[in-house]
Amino acid sequence: MSAIAKNVTVSEPFPNTPRLDLVVVANMVEPGSRVLDVGCGDGELLQLLTDTRDVDGRGIEISRDGVNACVARGLAVIQGDADTDLADYPDDAFDYVILSQTLQATRNPRVVLEHMLRIGRRAVVSFPNFGHWRIRKQIALGGHMPVTDNLPDSWYDSPNIHFLTVDDFEILAARQNWQVERRYFLSGTREVKLFPNLMAEVAVFVVSNR
Repeated sequence: MSAIAKNVTVSEPFPNTPRLDLVVVANMVEPGSRVLDVGCGDGELLQLLTDTRDVDGRGIEISRDGVNACVARGLAVIQGDADTDLADYPDDAFDYVILSQTLQATRNPRVVLEHMLRIGRRAVVSFPNFGHWRIRKQIALGGHMPVTDNLPDSWYDSPNIHFLTVDDFEILAARQNWQVERRYFLSGTREVKLFPNLMAEVAVFVVSNR
């Protein structure tokens, strides 16, 4: 698959999918593509892609409970760690490699992204934007690590170890000479078009090698 899906919309969400960012990610994938979902959790996104985009989907998930949930759905998922196991995949094995709200929890996010772009024609990455104004307000006025609806864990329970903003990702993409093909920003249930580094809670990017 060489074309990127153009019909990105959140006006008509797929049924039975509470997370709007998953709808956005799914709409960015061309139907019939070969897809690897990295850190696929319980398989909600991979199931959505299989059901609505007719993808040839595979998944990798670090937690045994997550793998079991995926297998119970009938999904092709193996247990593995994005930080170590992506190196074992051959070049250009997939059309899309997806990392949904997991980048900030990896130990070496730049290396993970490099492997994603090596084994896939495109990488679809979503992450919570730590530059959102509510987060800035809690740090500036409260003097503590933020807790929000989108980031509900306290600092001592949070899996997040690399905090990044929309601008941080854009800077990294430019430095690595990656092509940003599509950007989509969300705050709650609406799309953010102005000042995304300040106003977006979740960012979704499609990137490729130039």
